[in-house]
Amino acid sequence: MLIIGELINTSRKAIREAVETRNAGYIQEVACQQAAAGANYLDVNCGNMVGQEIEIMSWLVDTVQQAVDTPLCIDSPDEAALRTGLSLLKPGYKPMVNSISAEEKRYNAVIPLVKEFAAKIVALCIEDAGMPATAEDRLRIATNLVEALEKDGVAQDDIYLDPLIKPLSTNDKHGREVLDAIRLIKERFPAVHFTCGLSNISYGLPNRAVLNRLFVVQTMTAGMDGYILNPTDKAMMGLVYASRALLGQDKYCTQFLKAHRKGLYE
Repeated sequence: MLIIGELINTSRKAIREAVETRNAGYIQEVACQQAAAGANYLDVNCGNMVGQEIEIMSWLVDTVQQAVDTPLCIDSPDEAALRTGLSLLKPGYKPMVNSISAEEKRYNAVIPLVKEFAAKIVALCIEDAGMPATAEDRLRIATNLVEALEKDGVAQDDIYLDPLIKPLSTNDKHGREVLDAIRLIKERFPAVHFTCGLSNISYGLPNRAVLNRLFVVQTMTAGMDGYILNPTDKAMMGLVYASRALLGQDKYCTQFLKAHRKGLYE
């Protein structure tokens, strides 16, 4: 299971304010909290800081790395900002890039960086024709992506497919589409991994936390093995550990017991 901490993102008001005032202490506190809560990677995203992104990406990566040794996932729609972040990473681990897609322009812009930095890659199931509408659409796009990435020398074990979760509020079949897509893709490519922005499922609805937490369990059962989420959400992480134990992914329930001893289930 790969947990990517989502909190260092300038779309969040507190992070943007900390970046604008160069409040390194606050950024480092958030990084440390996520690392302590069990994040395997920390996402670093300042994509909405148009015109300043390269400078801010550099500052953020340096600031976070001064505080934690947790691997970083460099996240940007701008390939120049991706290169800046990747070039500043400390050696000793495989970096992660968020993200590539089957859109020709995006694929051609990002794949040289994935190869140059030997990075893990988040691969979005979206193409030039647009967002997928069905599970079968996601399988077709995922197949094209995996085959293209393999041709470019990227191992399936380094690919994290994002099946693109869309809000349940706009179509009551959006949750089912994702669950079916995960199963179809996993059957075709058993060595490929998954990740997603889970909270998209609950956008526009009340009781979002309830929907998000239940969808974690459902998607894990279908084969999802990675998430971009808030690892300091104890209830969410508690469900992740419990679900792994129930799915036979936690030998002797070791991680579940550790979570219990840390007070995750208070």
